[in-house]
Amino acid sequence: MTDTTLIKGYGLATRALGPLTPLLLKRRQKQGKEDPERIAERHGDAAIERPEGELIWMHGASVGECMMLLPVIRRVLTEKPAASVLITSGTVTSAEILALHLPVQAFHQFVPLDYPKAIHKFLDHWKPDLAIWAESEIWPNMIRQTKARKIPMALLNARISQKSLDGWQKRPKSAKALFGAFDLILAADTASANGLSWLLGTDVEAAGNLKDAAPPLPFDQTDLKKLRKEIKRRPVWCAASTHEGEDAHIITAHKEFQSRFKSALLILAPRHPSRSQDIQKLLKREGLSFVTRMSGSPVAKETDVFLYDTIGEMGLAYRLSKITFVCGSLVDGLAGHNPLEPARLGNAVLTGAHISSFADSYMSMIAFDAAQRLLNPAMIGAAVTDLWADKEQLTKRQSLAQNYATGRDAVLDYVWEQLAPLMNENAS
Repeated sequence: MTDTTLIKGYGLATRALGPLTPLLLKRRQKQGKEDPERIAERHGDAAIERPEGELIWMHGASVGECMMLLPVIRRVLTEKPAASVLITSGTVTSAEILALHLPVQAFHQFVPLDYPKAIHKFLDHWKPDLAIWAESEIWPNMIRQTKARKIPMALLNARISQKSLDGWQKRPKSAKALFGAFDLILAADTASANGLSWLLGTDVEAAGNLKDAAPPLPFDQTDLKKLRKEIKRRPVWCAASTHEGEDAHIITAHKEFQSRFKSALLILAPRHPSRSQDIQKLLKREGLSFVTRMSGSPVAKETDVFLYDTIGEMGLAYRLSKITFVCGSLVDGLAGHNPLEPARLGNAVLTGAHISSFADSYMSMIAFDAAQRLLNPAMIGAAVTDLWADKEQLTKRQSLAQNYATGRDAVLDYVWEQLAPLMNENAS
């Protein structure tokens, strides 16, 4: 790997700043962004011994990337029952969720901060036989040191935004040095594939979005039974992953829905549960009664809105609803969220205008009548109402969405075909 002036400068700067990282982590700990019991892992210190035999290291930035990697982890352990999988991430929430879902022989550590000493300690301890990274995690020191140890590297579900691409185009040699260090890159979509192909001067394939192949989101059977008993046969729809500026549109739509179906219930799930208090104030101003998921209070007959202010429970929400409006799509600057999670659980899917992050998925779903895109937020209420009023159409849209989502599981098979030769290249 050829180091450019920029990459060398980054290495020197992070080496010099290494002694200051405890201050950074202390600040993040106060903000609830670090686990105080596991701070040492962020400095490259391991909490457990390395297991014997082949070890595959996977890395995802946060919850979405880690959940996407779970099917890959399961495939690895099925094909290689004697192997172990280490998965790293950088968020407390991802660690909590992985603790619930990782199979035997797979375990989580926090990824070390990208300064040389931490990366050295991390790689010295784990000695991975293969490194698989997800989406857009490009840490120069980690890449350089992993490559220097001749550990095969793959970047799966690679994604690059136009803004990032514009930035890398100003530094083409550094981009080629870093992205070119990977032995295999499979892009999540055609736009990312085209951008990476331009940067590298070689073809990068759009294999499809691995998030398309994720298993249905998990749920708690006891909670589902309890909530279904409380909700009974009420019309239920879900607004998933709302961002600031979107809640008001959703509330307006729900009022319109209630004008036709008075007992309608909205499951309002903010992308960031920390916004719960602000949303509660908005609901009060709008005269809507609500309960929060965090409170554990029952959903009563008079409850208008079930405010879903927890993380990792959308599998439960989607099983309670029949229609989901996928947010992150109603305000300029947003780029949409994954439509396949609600679709896989039998929800008719609606979304807004801004869907660039999942454009390939949405365009295909829309072409198959498996999703509907509403270009004006004022259309949401009527769309939900019309769907609920036409049971035949609702059932059809639910079925089309679910069939499309389950049909995307072939993406995992294809990714595995491309990954398998690299998997066997450097096995212990």
